[in-house]
Amino acid sequence: MKVSGFTFLRNGTILGYPYIESLKSLLAVCDEVVVALGNSDDDTYERVKAIDDPKLKIILTTWNENMQDRGYTYAQQKMIAQFNCTGDWAFYLEGDEVIHEKDYGLIRSVMEKYKDDKEVEALVFDYYHFYGSPQTYAYSPRWYRKAPRIIRNSVRSWAPDGLFWLIMNENRRGRYPNAAAVGCHLYHYGHIRSVVKMNEKQKRVERYWGKTPKEFLGYGDIDPDTIKQFVGSHPLIASEWLENEAEQIFTPNPDYQLSKRDKKHRLMMKIEKLFGGIDLAKKHFKLIR
Repeated sequence: MKVSGFTFLRNGTILGYPYIESLKSLLAVCDEVVVALGNSDDDTYERVKAIDDPKLKIILTTWNENMQDRGYTYAQQKMIAQFNCTGDWAFYLEGDEVIHEKDYGLIRSVMEKYKDDKEVEALVFDYYHFYGSPQTYAYSPRWYRKAPRIIRNSVRSWAPDGLFWLIMNENRRGRYPNAAAVGCHLYHYGHIRSVVKMNEKQKRVERYWGKTPKEFLGYGDIDPDTIKQFVGSHPLIASEWLENEAEQIFTPNPDYQLSKRDKKHRLMMKIEKLFGGIDLAKKHFKLIR
């Protein structure tokens, strides 16, 4: 079994991504890792190249600055990397996501288990969306709790955005992949980067969604009912980044007013609890195993 990892990056340092930690954790699981690396204004290329791992393949890319429709630029870059994968499985990890070392062996074993089960087209991870600090994470239907991150590399798949895949088993219509659960979490750190770096991210990437950037004042403007305390350990490889680059204390804004969306998700959480913990978050897959 051969496993390809892949991702896309641009301005990882300026935007505060733990991208080196992410890549190193992906290299620990995969037999090759493909990086679509956009033209950057910082040292992202030099830092990625300095990893100096023969399994790492860098593809220099140019971003389509005219594409400002719902983040499709991200999908384009994602697929450039995926189309250069040569493994049985292709493992997509975003630059702010890290794999815990305790799960390396499990992930490989699950891919081996389903390698010859052609009905399984993707493998799904649970998620910790850390928010405001390494000790707190967001948990509500607003935040996807599970997502496919490994795709069978022999199925006709493409990404309409950076988050998910469609399987093109018919020429004109796509569907979400049939999937099996891996049984472990990915650690998503994008919402605990420093407020300064988050502001820079807003300025530079909101245009790809056709939006006008707004100043990011901090992480406090969120429904406090969606925030949970994290009990567990972080990936060791992320320790230095968490200590030096992440916000350390989450302080909710006491004057925050719930939006209509917040109220909708509060109602959904009540329904989830009423019906024994069902998950009403959006899913971009069909779980069959």
